[in-house]
Amino acid sequence: MKINYKKIVVTVLWIIALSGLMASLAFVGKKERLIKAENIDITVNTTGENQFIDEDGVKDFFSERRDIILNAEVKNIDIHALEKALNSHPAIENADMSMDVNGDVKINVTQRTPLVRVLTMGGESYYIDTQSKLMPLSDKYTARVLVVNGFVHEPYSRRHMFSVNEIAKNEIFKEVSMLDDIYEMATYITKDTLLNSLIHQLSINEEKEFEMYPAIGNHKIVFGPATDIAEKFEKLKVFYKEGLNKTDNWNRYSVINLKYSNQVVCTKK
Repeated sequence: MKINYKKIVVTVLWIIALSGLMASLAFVGKKERLIKAENIDITVNTTGENQFIDEDGVKDFFSERRDIILNAEVKNIDIHALEKALNSHPAIENADMSMDVNGDVKINVTQRTPLVRVLTMGGESYYIDTQSKLMPLSDKYTARVLVVNGFVHEPYSRRHMFSVNEIAKNEIFKEVSMLDDIYEMATYITKDTLLNSLIHQLSINEEKEFEMYPAIGNHKIVFGPATDIAEKFEKLKVFYKEGLNKTDNWNRYSVINLKYSNQVVCTKK
């Protein structure tokens, strides 16, 4: 039997090379596990003037949870668990965390944007954000947004686990809830430059109809139910531009009623 020494040599060389590579990888892996996180780069993305969370707020969040990141060994940092926890923060819409081979931690946070503040009959207050989710108030900052009060009986504790869009799709909730109507009204007003500058407060009466008080003039606007929203607001804008085009007209009426189709009914003082 002829022995193929060349094949044996090649095989041995491959074994030596692979053994060296495995040892090298093991050494590198061990070295990486001993690396410590020495830098944390935090970016907070906000829209508008509202700022419910900043870089210090992110650090405080982890500190209160007793999560150790800075100067901790990489092998002891569970980035995915920390990211999941950070996404549970009531002021955060989305958080992404990553860590490179040098142990540098990067945190990118997008803040939630409050749309409207709800004041309930029970004295409770909370926000609905632009994603239709309920949002608690902040001890650090109060958002300058549209306010809704009156006959609202929906406590935060019983609704915060659902978005307003989910409530609107549920037949039982939709029958008793005003939050979907509030969200729809607030969204329309906020997106319209003129309405957003004029309407700062909405009120819900006992008949579950909307009333509002503009920033200019001493009149009340009776809107009625949250139906035909675009049509009603268009009537109001036309009336403001054409019917109240003189300064003294702004205080001539006590009530401007938009409930009736194709007309604006006004009550003089």
